Amino acid sequence: MQQIFTFIFKNSNRLLFLLLLGISLSLTIQSHSFHRSKVISSANFMSGGVYEKLSEFDEYLNLKSQNEALAQENATLKSLLFNRKDSTVVAKLDSIKGVKPTDIIVSKVIHNSYNVHENYLTLNSGELQGVKPDMGVINSLGIVGIVDNTSPRYATVISILNKKSQINAKVKKSNHFGSLIWNGKSTGFVQLIDVPRLASVRKGDTIVTGGQSVIFPENINIGTIDKVYIDNETNYYTLDIKLFNDMTNLGHVYIIKGKDRQEIMNLEKREEDE
Repeated sequence: MQQIFTFIFKNSNRLLFLLLLGISLSLTIQSHSFHRSKVISSANFMSGGVYEKLSEFDEYLNLKSQNEALAQENATLKSLLFNRKDSTVVAKLDSIKGVKPTDIIVSKVIHNSYNVHENYLTLNSGELQGVKPDMGVINSLGIVGIVDNTSPRYATVISILNKKSQINAKVKKSNHFGSLIWNGKSTGFVQLIDVPRLASVRKGDTIVTGGQSVIFPENINIGTIDKVYIDNETNYYTLDIKLFNDMTNLGHVYIIKGKDRQEIMNLEKREEDE
């Protein structure tokens, strides 16, 4: 303990300088959006490289489970192909609800948090591949999240397991809309709130993305209804949704370019200003 005090006393000027420097940099970053965006981008770049190396090691340890998942997905695709009326027509990637292949970026999850209230993912694709904030991220089973920040080669994604996440979704059979959120309790379930009481909902009904979303295409899978509640304050339904995705085990994903998003937002802003 005496040695620690001696070290602090001998280097008090340097330590004070470093403390004041850290405070000044923090205040500069917080008060200027340009500096803040540069710091976030640099942090994404550095952490992305570390996460990519860790992901490669983890991927090596999980080759068996990955191979099983790929085999299952291949079997599903073959089943769809063989059950087509015209078996000579090969299904293309644009079968994702009408999205063109040129509007899809294939990427890989190299870091995934799911044990806190505000969870994020890191992808090994960034600005160089055309990734931008507010793009939707899905995989073969359903939605994953929304791109938050980007660097040249990496991107961070707000997971659907994030209490700040709010996505337009609907009951597939009836088209009744609500807002998809996460209550922070279970990695296997999210909640659809503000569903009108006149909606016919049952356990097992499928929930998909809604047509009011400017980020996700309509009818992307999310999950099935597990429980139905009535919110005493709003008198609307709250639905517990069992996810199709295992959010604790994500591999390759698709980033969807929302090419019409900016046009829609500009049009709506023009209406508000008039």
